[in-house]
Amino acid sequence: MHLAEETPWEGTILRTWRTWLRPGMLIKRWAVLFMFGMVLTSLGLAMALVYAYRYVDFPAPTTDFVRFATLQFLPRPVRLGLVMVAGLGSLTVGFWRLSHSLVSPMLARAAPGTGLAQLVAEHRFGPDRPSLNVVAIGGGTGLSTLLRGLKHCDAGITAIVTVSDDGGSTGRIRSEFNMPAPGDIRSCIVALADAESTVGRLFQYRFDQEGSALAGHSFGNLFITALTQVTGSFEQAVIESARVLAVRGRVLPSTLENVTLAAELLDGTIMRGESTISHKNAPIKRVFLEPGHPSGYEPALSAILNADLIVLGPGSLYTSVLPNLMVEGITQAIRWSSGTVVYVCNVATQPGETDHFGAADHIRAIADELGSGVLDIALVNSNAGPSHAIKPEWHVDPVTFDSTRPLDRAVKVVARDVVNVNNPLRHDPDKLAAALLEIAREPISSPAMARDHAPAAFTSANQPRHAESLVAGGQFEE
Repeated sequence: MHLAEETPWEGTILRTWRTWLRPGMLIKRWAVLFMFGMVLTSLGLAMALVYAYRYVDFPAPTTDFVRFATLQFLPRPVRLGLVMVAGLGSLTVGFWRLSHSLVSPMLARAAPGTGLAQLVAEHRFGPDRPSLNVVAIGGGTGLSTLLRGLKHCDAGITAIVTVSDDGGSTGRIRSEFNMPAPGDIRSCIVALADAESTVGRLFQYRFDQEGSALAGHSFGNLFITALTQVTGSFEQAVIESARVLAVRGRVLPSTLENVTLAAELLDGTIMRGESTISHKNAPIKRVFLEPGHPSGYEPALSAILNADLIVLGPGSLYTSVLPNLMVEGITQAIRWSSGTVVYVCNVATQPGETDHFGAADHIRAIADELGSGVLDIALVNSNAGPSHAIKPEWHVDPVTFDSTRPLDRAVKVVARDVVNVNNPLRHDPDKLAAALLEIAREPISSPAMARDHAPAAFTSANQPRHAESLVAGGQFEE
């Protein structure tokens, strides 16, 4: 007995229905509500007509017309069938033609053969085969800000997140359950989810009842922790959490090992724990992970190798961006990748971590960790206007690149307005995403070749902290 082979047309129909029924499409719930509303409306009209027919006295001249209009001359089953067929037919044709009139302009601009279901799915989750693969590496508020801008772009997004946070809810969970930090992972998952998602807001909810054992805990952190215990894997817990929120992209930890961030200060003091590093009395000399050289998460390494654009930052220089580069395999994968490597410089310094740093100091720290010739572009903020809103008691300085001297080769410095006008300490998600897409559309020639033959820049740790010495051999573009 031979089973009938599936025809191309049948295969297309099945794929289309599977797409419409995909979780997170935001279609099924509204379709059910629409149909429920139509049923209620129809019942209401039916009850109104029955009441009118039974209890309203129509004028004698109109009696024959009412009997004819309500098909009283036909048996009741026939009447019911005719009304149902006419109603369903009118509803189907009207809905189809209305939808066609509204959707056809969008379909006309889409690639040939692209159906409505595919367009909706790409809008919700990103394209199946994106024209641009972006890998964003970092953590904290900075990476979440970037992801909120990128998720609206036609790009495949992978966020590689640090897992060394040990403060607040995350720190308590790490100490009690001996697992990687879930906090930054949670924030990135929410950033890539639907902005109006109730589940997304639930993930960010923080218990604030004083005296409660849950006080200070984020629901999302507890959710990821519970999934880790249920599945027996932090990796699977992150995957399932992203699936629950139907995120547009992927969120991956840089390592699955339970690491601790430590810092050596210029006075020789060793600080252990991310939450303690900013509360110190001497500048940071270097940061490192304990245990040293943790193994990189393989899907994260694969994403870097296949990326068209690799974005480092924005975020805390020493506690969000650099810790990822110290994971075994991350820096090596960046060096081997043919994608353009961009560092997004912070728009403001961070008290206790990068006090009095300029853009050049940030660039030097990243370039020193990556090695010579790896960093292609540094994106810095060019709009100093919002910095006037920074108050002296914040102990924060704006970070801008003020050099107008032409620079060539090594690192290309691109200055764009990327600051949030309402918050001078943060980037604007949409401005930042637009600037990065502009860079991606006009990449430097042959990044991998440039790295192989790049001049030895950023090698002296004793160079003075000013733009000319740091980016000597680089280009400045405004």
